[in-house]
Amino acid sequence: MTDTIAELVERFRQGDELAFNELVRLFEKKVYAYSYQMLGNRTEADDVLQETFVRLVKNISRLRADANFSSFVFRIATNLCIDLIRKRQRKTINIEEGEIEAAGHYQLELSRSIPTPEQEHERKELLELINAAISELPPKQQATIILHDVEGYSKAEIAAIMECPQATVRSNLHIARSKVKKKLSDLL
Repeated sequence: MTDTIAELVERFRQGDELAFNELVRLFEKKVYAYSYQMLGNRTEADDVLQETFVRLVKNISRLRADANFSSFVFRIATNLCIDLIRKRQRKTINIEEGEIEAAGHYQLELSRSIPTPEQEHERKELLELINAAISELPPKQQATIILHDVEGYSKAEIAAIMECPQATVRSNLHIARSKVKKKLSDLL
């Protein structure tokens, strides 16, 4: 019989290491993908993934019994990503063009059909433009648009993750989409 997430959390609170391992297994890919989309860097996404679960262990007592575990985990990951983005913005470094490409870019899924090489090239260029536009957003707007439009979280879930009112989420999402749309229209 498979335990629900709530049952796994309760077992984890009681010190069951297997329950923790199962929670990690259920959430690690989602947290990594989200972190990679936020940061665009595999090493930093790995670091955020590990630190998210370290902080989860340290703070599990703060999770209310009726709280959404997924929101709790993504709140930790979001805060870590925002901290890294802010830390990056404080640093001034010179990056060669080839190093940016080598750092990797996250991908947004635009189509499930098999594209022709020309379509694939156009899609790749568009994804790079979208990624660039999203990466220029302030961290909270960036997190909001990725959580909603890429990860598929509802505005209520994002409000819980980011610990803000739903109105703020709606506002951040609207502003983020407008900025991305304007940036893309300027470039295209």
